[in-house]
Amino acid sequence: MSDEDEEDAERAALNARLEKLNAALRKVDEEQAAEAAAPRTERKGFTKAMRVGLNAFSEFVGAVLVSAVIGWQADKWLGTTPWLLIVMLGLGVAAGFWNVYRVAKPKEPGED
Repeated sequence: MSDEDEEDAERAALNARLEKLNAALRKVDEEQAAEAAAPRTERKGFTKAMRVGLNAFSEFVGAVLVSAVIGWQADKWLGTTPWLLIVMLGLGVAAGFWNVYRVAKPKEPGED
């Protein structure tokens, strides 16, 4: 009988250690899940700033390039080189600055 008692005691000790290890693993898993779910405010602000900056840059460059191409083609077609290119570049720069202002201005609470 003593052999059976020793085996039962060993099994009980092993089960206790197994439960203790399972509890520790659950705790680590919960901590990792909570850490992953927590928002990173420093990266969130940087990401938003980069997004707005790159959007403003592309709006400006796009407006200037499109207006330059239109002015250049109009000059070729009408034979007024370089006057329409200069006028359209001026309009493109103005439109580019307007787009930068529109993209970068703070949004109202109800706006998207």
